[in-house]
Amino acid sequence: MRTSVDRVIKGLFVVALAIAVSVPSFTHAGVFSFIASFFAQEASAEAPTSTVNTQNVGLLEAAINPDPNPAKGGGDITVVGGVALLSETGPIGTLADIEEAHSDTISLYVVRRGDTLGAIAKMFGVTTNTIRWANDITGGIIQPGQTLVILPITGVRHTVTKGDTIQGIAKKYKADLNEIMQYNDIDESTKLAIGEIVVVPEGEVSPPPVTRTSSSAGRPATLRGANGPDLDGYYIRPLIGGKKTQGLHGYNGVDVASYLGAPILAAASGQAIIARGSGWNGGYGTYIVIAHANGTQTLYAHLSSLAIYEGKQVVRGEIIGYMGSTGRSTGTHLHFEVRGAKNPF
Repeated sequence: MRTSVDRVIKGLFVVALAIAVSVPSFTHAGVFSFIASFFAQEASAEAPTSTVNTQNVGLLEAAINPDPNPAKGGGDITVVGGVALLSETGPIGTLADIEEAHSDTISLYVVRRGDTLGAIAKMFGVTTNTIRWANDITGGIIQPGQTLVILPITGVRHTVTKGDTIQGIAKKYKADLNEIMQYNDIDESTKLAIGEIVVVPEGEVSPPPVTRTSSSAGRPATLRGANGPDLDGYYIRPLIGGKKTQGLHGYNGVDVASYLGAPILAAASGQAIIARGSGWNGGYGTYIVIAHANGTQTLYAHLSSLAIYEGKQVVRGEIIGYMGSTGRSTGTHLHFEVRGAKNPF
């Protein structure tokens, strides 16, 4: 049977070739199309059936990236009323909407192409040194997609006079020498110029002398952010046991001491918007900030190590880190702040 078919095919081929030679060229296409279709039918009868999935073809075509800027990091940043608002999702998938930059709330900003430290600082109403100091930036170099922490730093602006030294300025304002040097990008050997401005982070200005009475005895403490609502029962104690070593101070914070490596607990459920595992970080050292559903934030500083990562959703009582003495710390303890509400501890 196979031999007969082959003979027929060969015969048709000879006939077609003879016709092609004897007819005008415009008919060639039709003749050869007929031959091609005959061979195609013959081949399909012997070869296994192969079905093309048009859905697969569509997916392959769609694999070409229509984005003309595919390497652009993070989401675009929208500026509303002079305050930077992050896109819903940051470059590492973390929600990072920020509050008013001039409040006590810690803000996050994702750097976009063309940003400068000066422009970002102006947007938030802080100095470029504030941003450098809080993010351990040297040289002023920032990269698109980089997440910056904007700490609402307060301090004293000191105008240098004849004979001033960094050590003397630190002593005058009861401030930390290392913080002054790091914030102002100077060292102990730096010669200060008369008229130069030195910012003293968390510096205290001594009040004028007053007549000491039973109600005015002692130096008033510097405290900010303690006028929020009383959310009794919303937060739990961020560690088991421990001893309070300093009451409310700084940004509505308290210090609680315990042993090195003591588990630190999330005071309330929320999302870890900051989890820095190394660096000075404005004096906080290794620290965590959790944003809660009610709009408040809790901060856990001077940790020895982290148990969570930025963007993680945590539940109240979950272990988030371990007690240490990193950053501006003179001993093992937890510095715990509540921003946006009264600190219940």
